Amino acid sequence: MMSDQKTEREIRVMRVRPGYGDVPLPAYATEHAAGADLRAAIDDPVTLQPGEIKAIPTNIAIELPEHLEAQVRPRSGLALKHGITLPNTPGTIDADYRGEIKVIMANIGREPFVVTRGDRIAQLVVAPVVHARWLEAETLNETARGDGGFGHSGTA
Repeated sequence: MMSDQKTEREIRVMRVRPGYGDVPLPAYATEHAAGADLRAAIDDPVTLQPGEIKAIPTNIAIELPEHLEAQVRPRSGLALKHGITLPNTPGTIDADYRGEIKVIMANIGREPFVVTRGDRIAQLVVAPVVHARWLEAETLNETARGDGGFGHSGTA
């Protein structure tokens, strides 16, 4: 049975450098948003030329509880309207990382794209982590798919 109750966890957030108090901390745009918006913490506009990749600082570090991770994901509007994506999607932030979160942005569009201070540049999704215990085996259980890989189903 599905629960309609929202699960919330407190995540400690620290601003890394002074002078960016006007750049909002991660926040959810709507009540049911899965990702909190990450914003650019830059002094001067940064232009991403077509084909260019740059790391954009957010000026925040987070303290995730054990057994959680944060995933940095692209914003769909930036992808559709401007060809802006994140090449390491999703970028993983481990629970023991305490450095500044930077967003690796890539312009796969046809026009230059300008990032300005405070722009929403990515989403941060907090998710549970399960550690597996890896057991070496001589065989694996059979399935209908078997070892069928890329394109095995005949659909694009």
